[in-house]
Amino acid sequence: MSLDTKIPTRPPAAPGLALKAKPGALPRPTPERTAVVLTLLAIAGVSIYSLAKAEISLANMLGSIANAERFLARVGTVKFPPMAELLELTVLTLGLVLTGTLLAAVLSVPVAYLAAANTTPGRGFQAAGRFITVFTRAIPDVVFAMVFILVFSLGALPGILAIGLHSIGMISKLFADAIEQIDEGPRLAIRAAGGSKTQEFVGGVLPQVLPSWIATVLHRNDINLRGSVILGYVGVVGLGQDMSHAFKSLNYSLGMGIAIVMFILCVAMELVSGAIRKVLLGHTSAAGRTSKRAAARRAARAATPLTANSARPWTPARIRNLIWGWGAVAVAAAGVWVCDIKWMDLIEVWPKLPAIMVQFWPPNFGSYDFATMASAMGKTLAIALAAVILSLVFSLLLGSFAARNVAPTNAVRTGSRLALVIIRGVPEVILAIMLIVVTGLGSQAGIIALAFGGVGLLGKLIADSLEEVQTGPQKALTATGATRLQTYTASTLPQGARAIIGHSFYLLDTNIRAATILGIVGGGGIGYYLLNAGQGSNYQLVTSIVLMILVTVLAVEGLAMWVRKVLR
Repeated sequence: MSLDTKIPTRPPAAPGLALKAKPGALPRPTPERTAVVLTLLAIAGVSIYSLAKAEISLANMLGSIANAERFLARVGTVKFPPMAELLELTVLTLGLVLTGTLLAAVLSVPVAYLAAANTTPGRGFQAAGRFITVFTRAIPDVVFAMVFILVFSLGALPGILAIGLHSIGMISKLFADAIEQIDEGPRLAIRAAGGSKTQEFVGGVLPQVLPSWIATVLHRNDINLRGSVILGYVGVVGLGQDMSHAFKSLNYSLGMGIAIVMFILCVAMELVSGAIRKVLLGHTSAAGRTSKRAAARRAARAATPLTANSARPWTPARIRNLIWGWGAVAVAAAGVWVCDIKWMDLIEVWPKLPAIMVQFWPPNFGSYDFATMASAMGKTLAIALAAVILSLVFSLLLGSFAARNVAPTNAVRTGSRLALVIIRGVPEVILAIMLIVVTGLGSQAGIIALAFGGVGLLGKLIADSLEEVQTGPQKALTATGATRLQTYTASTLPQGARAIIGHSFYLLDTNIRAATILGIVGGGGIGYYLLNAGQGSNYQLVTSIVLMILVTVLAVEGLAMWVRKVLR
């Protein structure tokens, strides 16, 4: 994934779709490339049709002004929980998010080891590892939360496990992709010296991919904080639960107060994570980016056994990393402590599992027929597609101005980057709830909420990709007297096109799951049936819906892999 800090161990790549730009002559047309182009055009056409069918227009938005005024009148003065209660809820929310992300980070290491082609013990292990990455990220965290609330009742533990298991998929997938792109020299050197498989991984692989792993975990923590809001709707403790109670009881003043607190927390977490990434990983421009060979040399040095006369010196960088490392351990320990986990529950739960799991099998649609559920899943997919095309339009504009080699001034770039951070800080669920209150139930609120959040994510990814393009063609055009706009359209944008396609597929993958979640709060689609099934204890229907989501995500994943293979 393209994150706030460039990963020095490998060239930046689109999340889940590493498309390498090939400068120079245009690729020769082939039947497969033609098929890919036609497929992309078909997806764009369906996305535009879905957006048009939603009837999102300025006139409709202006028609909702009266509803917005009534909503603001009902909100009145924004209220907050008592300070002691607010502080307790905030600490608890941060604690369960940090602990859940830490759990996913630890479990992602063996999964990525199995899933990566150059470290897996065999094809069967690789298939199992890849399936785990797809399966865990395809199941919405609210479904995990429903299951764990049945198992452990209320408390922080269901939220921690839900966040942790759902996050394994994305962290391990990106971690495995990074492992597959390492320089094999250090690992092969350790093998030639008689090192074990563990020594190969620890000494030859981990030093090269550790920056990517850290950056991915920090980014996932930001996403988990925003996603913790929806977990409150299924009973997970924290700010999300209190906000859901406030909105359900029509106490909009209190609900808006908690929403504002969540927004401030999300923006603050985004800024802190970005600062940590820059401090720990370093910030390099496209022109001065550390090469893969240099990163491999550092990994080889890290893998070299130390002798009595070759102890590593205590440089400022080593001291800084040690302080940050122990600081991270302290924060993780504090997060576990504030959650007040009842560890015995993890031991006593096993006898209960068979009786609970049997409630989820065999899958069936209950009182609904397949056509109804397929239509709901299709609506969720249409919401995701419409949001992607809407996000792409605005992300190209804002993301371009956020790129160092496109923005006319540093002030414009800084302002655009700050705007993207603020947009990413708004949880889509909170925005959807407010839009639903104003515009009513339906897909419009879901599309607008997803598109708004997508601008923050896609705009940043586009900005990073445009900054990574080769500067030679840009300089050549500038030397011939081309304007900034001509250089952008003739060189910068074409070079970044493959990466932008990859980022768009990643956003589609994300939006499918997010659209399901928004359906839970009234955004339309399959999420509505998922919430009703969970609240009505119709767990066989929950299983059926999860399988439908899994098939959809697998289809998008397969399509993305095919496009990557052809366009590489």
